[in-house]
Amino acid sequence: MISILRKGNIGNLFNWFSIIILVLFAIIAIIAPFISPYDPNAQELTARLKPPAWIDGSVSGYLLGTDNLGRDLLSRILYGSRISILIGVLAVIISGVIGAVIGLLSGYYRTVDAIMMRIADIQLAFPTILLALAIVAVLGGGMMNLIIVLGITGWVQYARVIRSEVLSMKSSDFVVAARTIGVSDGRLLFRHILPNILAPIITIATFQVASTIIAESSLSFLGLGVPINIPSWGNMLSQGQLYIGSAWWISLFPGIAIMLVVLAINILGDWIRDLFDPKSK
Repeated sequence: MISILRKGNIGNLFNWFSIIILVLFAIIAIIAPFISPYDPNAQELTARLKPPAWIDGSVSGYLLGTDNLGRDLLSRILYGSRISILIGVLAVIISGVIGAVIGLLSGYYRTVDAIMMRIADIQLAFPTILLALAIVAVLGGGMMNLIIVLGITGWVQYARVIRSEVLSMKSSDFVVAARTIGVSDGRLLFRHILPNILAPIITIATFQVASTIIAESSLSFLGLGVPINIPSWGNMLSQGQLYIGSAWWISLFPGIAIMLVVLAINILGDWIRDLFDPKSK
């Protein structure tokens, strides 16, 4: 056992676990319409609140049971993976692009830095989930609004990290040489500096996908995220809270799905951070 720990096999095992889980959920999200046993929104009131088939020994076909409207929970979880993962990825892309542009400009131009970093400080004064909650309450729910809100509220971390990287690179030899031969600022920032700071951007993006999925689930749980007619993990948690004592499976299985995806993303993020960190070698 000691030799296994020394060789780091446990860490590799967790890394592969995270990759397998994420690949599995990605495949599920893509092929959900082909593998779902039922329509996720099909209601069957005569089958409402049925427990998982493997608990009561029934042959009803509801492997994970049904909810309060008789909808198949397994089908809703499969379809919910598409919504939660899609929102997480798209919101991170939006926040990453905004944060990268602002970080590059702030690190290179002092005037932009003085303005944007004060805006970043103001935004950091508000808890992210409360800020997103306030914006969604004004703009309304819906997938597109939710993606935009989560994307806009997540740019600060990118901007601050990229700004510090640009500040440290401004005096490097290749930047000075590029200026000397007349390379434009835009080309210098996006063709020369940006490729050299992709490592921290990828690391931040990995962790933010996990936090965005949790934020989406939280807002949907509160009724301000994905519309209730669209199956998402947060909606399922919200609908199951009233039946937690009598039909615990309605909340348990979507919660397990969220936990597995977020845990796998965080483990993968740690692994990516270690790969790009020379001090860990």
